[in-house]
Amino acid sequence: MSGGFDAATGDGPPPPEDGAEQRSREVRAAFEGLLQIRRVTNRPGGGDPAARPAEWERRQPVRAVALALEAAKQPPSAVDASGARVATGYRVTPGERPGTARVEWLGPPASGAAHQEEAALTACASALTRLGWDALLYRGPRRHRFLEVEPAGPPD
Repeated sequence: MSGGFDAATGDGPPPPEDGAEQRSREVRAAFEGLLQIRRVTNRPGGGDPAARPAEWERRQPVRAVALALEAAKQPPSAVDASGARVATGYRVTPGERPGTARVEWLGPPASGAAHQEEAALTACASALTRLGWDALLYRGPRRHRFLEVEPAGPPD
């Protein structure tokens, strides 16, 4: 971490077990800050300004989507020091197009993540849609499902 808050993208280490309450407070504070940025920077007139991604989110969709999922209490995946996946959950990476993010549901080998994938990604899409993101479910190579996420509607 760089000294500030970083939302869990699913490619970091698992959170320390004794720090869950502290992490929960950090996520809550970061998410409330994000909603305040939306209220201040989104022009009113098209509904609730907090229900649309702000310009900051449009420029950094991976961070914004990861924060939205973590705030919605979706579990992030995690990797150990060797890069092996050690926890089942979402993973957010840059999408194929600028301004988009990709969300996958991953876990350790034999974790059953592939069987949870469709339901888990549907829950992630629902959480993101409520926050003004378009999240479309796709099936890629080897029938692997993923979400392609982008801000809904044009920027202000």
